[in-house]
Amino acid sequence: MDLQAYYQKLRQTENQLPSGQAYIVSVATPDGGKAGVITHTPTPIAARMIVEGRARAADSEEIAQFEKSQAEARERAEQRAEANKVRLVVVPNAPPLHAALLAPEKEEK
Repeated sequence: MDLQAYYQKLRQTENQLPSGQAYIVSVATPDGGKAGVITHTPTPIAARMIVEGRARAADSEEIAQFEKSQAEARERAEQRAEANKVRLVVVPNAPPLHAALLAPEKEEK
């Protein structure tokens, strides 16, 4: 493999991708890579995976679908976290429970 050509192609691919983060879609590989998995990854990693043939850049429809599924998953996780919270209500004017239990009973004659 010609390293100079590899790194030149890597730089070109990185320049074509948006700076910061990029969305990529995996492709099937002989070593068991699963096709169709969308990932939001740093641009240098995305460029390397594209040059190596392990991924391709995601189109706008795939990005919208991915962001929608991530938002739905985030909402479900927040709902589960909210359901697991313990709620406590303080009643300020009620007599303490332990005082009622410990008070001796008065006998009426």
